[in-house]
Amino acid sequence: MKSIYLLLFFFFAFSWSADAQRKNKKESKETVDPDSSGVVSNKLLPTTSPLLLFDEQAKKEKKKKEKKKVKKNIFFGERTKKGRIRQNLRDQVQYTLFNYTTNKKIIDPYIRDIYWYDQKDRMIRTKDFDPKIGVLLHGPYERFINETVVEKGMYYYGTKHGTWLTFDTRSVLLDKNHYSEGWPKDSRTTYYDGNNKVIEKITPIEYELREGNFYHFYENGQAAVIGEYHYGEKVGLWTEYWDTKNATAIRKREIQYQEKPFTKGFRPYIRAEWDKEGKLIYRNIASN
Repeated sequence: MKSIYLLLFFFFAFSWSADAQRKNKKESKETVDPDSSGVVSNKLLPTTSPLLLFDEQAKKEKKKKEKKKVKKNIFFGERTKKGRIRQNLRDQVQYTLFNYTTNKKIIDPYIRDIYWYDQKDRMIRTKDFDPKIGVLLHGPYERFINETVVEKGMYYYGTKHGTWLTFDTRSVLLDKNHYSEGWPKDSRTTYYDGNNKVIEKITPIEYELREGNFYHFYENGQAAVIGEYHYGEKVGLWTEYWDTKNATAIRKREIQYQEKPFTKGFRPYIRAEWDKEGKLIYRNIASN
């Protein structure tokens, strides 16, 4: 009889130990330290600077193309389809008319907002474009409240392009912005060379204020610093990267700024630092 109890005891003890080990393994997988390595997947971070052609010759060639006779539902040489969204907002009806392309074009990863139509949820999104469930806006766009146009402009493969206008419900012009394939036309771009081909910094400007994603590049084109401005203030997480000669992307330092501009009493702080191999060497415990 004692031997049976002993066998049962060892059986339950072994089962409990095995369950505990499986649970510990599961918990360790679920609580992976995001700061344990500074190495960043190239899929998440572009390692080469964008191609910006703000020279006069490029502008002239683009104007010539735009002056050509516009064919039905063909914009910037791309055949498009029309889309329509209807929404009821209290006592108002909002209509959105847009064109889109099924072309799976690779999007410039440095553009902050990529506009696409989620065909599953029937709504327009600006983040995390997924070609499996959505399509890029391309061509004319208009938004109505009842029968009045309140916003109109043009998209170029998911990016705002040309002149964009917004109105109130009495058709009074409220705002007017100019874009070039997603970049505000007033953005400041500095270069390493005299031919304006090797980009050093891109500072987004709207209404004479820094607004949008800021980029600083090494001379080889790899990203050195990435951050965001809002109303002229640094916001969110700013990340510096080691110069790895485009071999991979490795974080060097992360600095946490206020999440919203003009936050009183907030002082920026270094959140984490890594060495050239991506090994964590410092972390602000208070940020966890």
